[in-house]
Amino acid sequence: MRTDYHTHTERGPYTVEWLEHFLRKAAAEGIAEYGVSEHGYRFKQTRELFDNEWTAERRQQDLDEYMAMILDARKAGHRVKFGIEMDYVPGRDADMREFLKSYPFDYVIGSVHWIGDFGFDLPQFLPEWERRDVVRTYEEYFEILLQLAESRLFDISGHPDVIKVMGYEPEDAAFFQGWYERIAAAFARNGLAAEVSTAGLRKPVQKLYPAPDFLRAFRAQGVPISLSSDAHRPEDVGADYDTAVAYIRDAGYREIVTFTGRERSMVTLT
Repeated sequence: MRTDYHTHTERGPYTVEWLEHFLRKAAAEGIAEYGVSEHGYRFKQTRELFDNEWTAERRQQDLDEYMAMILDARKAGHRVKFGIEMDYVPGRDADMREFLKSYPFDYVIGSVHWIGDFGFDLPQFLPEWERRDVVRTYEEYFEILLQLAESRLFDISGHPDVIKVMGYEPEDAAFFQGWYERIAAAFARNGLAAEVSTAGLRKPVQKLYPAPDFLRAFRAQGVPISLSSDAHRPEDVGADYDTAVAYIRDAGYREIVTFTGRERSMVTLT
């Protein structure tokens, strides 16, 4: 079985007709469980959880309309999971917990896209990378990722090492191993799944998330994994999945995680 839980339909209207473009591509790729996980920052309902100048310009949608699209698709006979991708911001745990209880999500992806005001994966922030100490930036990112795990707010950690997206990486390979082991242990302790994402192959770094040693650290700790494309266009649903499946098997995994109503199950990866 293959899944694609991390996808975004936000470039079009919240209609079943638009969603069907994604569903058709999922079917063509042999994806048995497809889910949508829109960015939480796009909705007016999340303003109190995370807001800055960049998100304020994009917070123009209504989460209830998004949910209605999913429910209408189900009424039309489509199998589609209802998810959301939330930016984790330290210090807002209680408010986010209450928000997440207010919608019938099948799963919640927690991601780190910001270090303070630094949107490290956004092209307009690329010059900031040249001014930053790369090692220190990774340390800041990993510290937030540890807090994300300890919060127990989420079901899946989205693209766990997305910090490498622009191709900036510490030169000392030994730097990573301690962090990988600490983070994997935190994921295992807090029941958090790690996402294997093909999106990095379409980014400047041109690598899968997470790195091979990171994925092996998750495996050593018994952390379950999800499989996703992070597609923002129908044509990217299930992208590079044969590559990802071989990558996952090489790390020793034979199963992936699925969710319904935030309850986790394991299925054989095919």
